[in-house]
Amino acid sequence: MVKIIVNKDKCTGCGTCVDTCPVGVYELKDGKSVPVNVSECLVCRACEAQCPEGAIQVIEE
Repeated sequence: MVKIIVNKDKCTGCGTCVDTCPVGVYELKDGKSVPVNVSECLVCRACEAQCPEGAIQVIEE
């Protein structure tokens, strides 16, 4: 089970996570990143590593 947390206060809506994610977990909505396909997450953590604001947490449960 995977949980993805996007800190809306830190997220600038740059789209890096959208471009980085190999399976399309993220979409930009209202200028912020939203994890819409969490079940597809590979837990590669590329989004976490590439987010310039450190706004993403990928948690394995």
